[in-house]
Order: sequence, then structure tokens, then C-alpha cells
Amino acid sequence: MRIILSPARKMRYDDGLPWQNLPVFLDRTQQLMETMQGMDAAQLKQLWKCNDQIAALNAERLANMDLQKNLTPAILAYDGIAYQRMAPGVFTSQELCYVQEHLRILSGFYGVLRPFDGVTPYRLEMQAKLAVDGAKDLYAFWEDSLAKELCKETDCIINLASKEYSSAVSKYVPDSVRFITCTFGELKDGKVIEKATMCKMARGEMVRFMAQNQITAPEDMSSFSMLDFQFAPEHSDGDHYVFLR
Repeated sequence: MRIILSPARKMRYDDGLPWQNLPVFLDRTQQLMETMQGMDAAQLKQLWKCNDQIAALNAERLANMDLQKNLTPAILAYDGIAYQRMAPGVFTSQELCYVQEHLRILSGFYGVLRPFDGVTPYRLEMQAKLAVDGAKDLYAFWEDSLAKELCKETDCIINLASKEYSSAVSKYVPDSVRFITCTFGELKDGKVIEKATMCKMARGEMVRFMAQNQITAPEDMSSFSMLDFQFAPEHSDGDHYVFLR
């Protein structure tokens, strides 16, 4: 079983734990870095869709970027809502071992990351319109490589990623691999409605729940009850687990 999770825009350097490996697609990351380094400030700001302050910060990071030095384990480098709720900084050794085996972080820049792969702060969302190596955007650049990497390791993928990232994998997953998407929402007029911030919180909490309980069977996720969510079997099926507040 492998769990996929989106990255976060907000990143940090953290030397609290050592990184273990370099990312598996580092040669392709190098291509992306060099392409962005050839762009001017206006092009980068348009690519990143951000304000001047964030653009300046990331342009400086890009200009001084080294993909093999001063790295942070991916699980500590991302500092968004999901990662704050996951709170990997207080995981036990057993929980850290669990996520290293089971969790995979999807990235527009790095492709697929194991939690203790060493990364450097960057800005590049999967939906960014970056043309590289004959590909019109990052979805075309990565194509089926992320799914192939995941499917080499498992016959069951738990999708806790946003659609922006999960769509880079889902359409390439073969029928032999089970792909289970988790939805965290509320019922409104008989329909399941998702709220972005609450979804991010729940995804992080779910990873923590799975690590704490050493979950290895997807069906055992149904006992998740953080943030007042409860498994809703009447809205779920074998490929879609729905949790409602």
C-alpha cells in the first residue's frame, strides 16, 4: 500500500532530522531547474502566479539552488496545513518508519518523493505551464512516469492528494492496481461538499492516524474519526472512501 499526498507551497529548511536519499527523478528535476534558471524575472512571476515578494524569494532560491547540498527531508520541508496537522516532527521512530515505507509526496518539481528524500525549497506547482523537453506542461513532462514508479512498489494506492496532483497519476494506473480516493466533506442538500482548508487538515490527520495505527489494510481507515469526521459507508464504495462531518 502506498499513500499519495500533495506537497505544500510553503517550504522551509529544517535540520532536525537527516535526509537519507536523493529523489529518484533528480535528473529530470535538474532539467526543470535549468529551464527556470533560463527565464527572466517577469517570466518566473507569471509561471509562479504570485506577488512580487514571493517571486523575489523564489528567484533568489532558484539562482542559488543546489539539488545535492543543504537538503531537508521532504516530510519536514513542506510547511502547509496538511503537514502541520500531520506533525511529523513529533512522530515516534515507528511512525517515521511507517511513513517512509508507505507515504509518497507528489511534486511538480521532484516527481515522487519518499519522506526522507532530501529536497531544497522551490516553487513549481504541477499545474504550472512550463514547457520542457518538448512537453507543453508538467503533466506532459511527467506523463506516466509517476504512476509507473508508484505501481512498481504496490498494488494499492490511497489517494490523499488534491486533484491537481492525483490526476498526474490516476489516469495511468493499471486495472491491476487498486486506486482508492478519500473525500472529506459535509452533506448539503444531499450532496457531499468539500471545503479546501478542512480537506487539507483531514488529509494530514489521516496520514498521522495511519502512522499511529500502522494501517496496512485500506478497510482499517474506516475507523478514522479526527476533526469530527466519520466514515460514511452509504456514500462510499471500493474505490472511493467518503468521510463526513
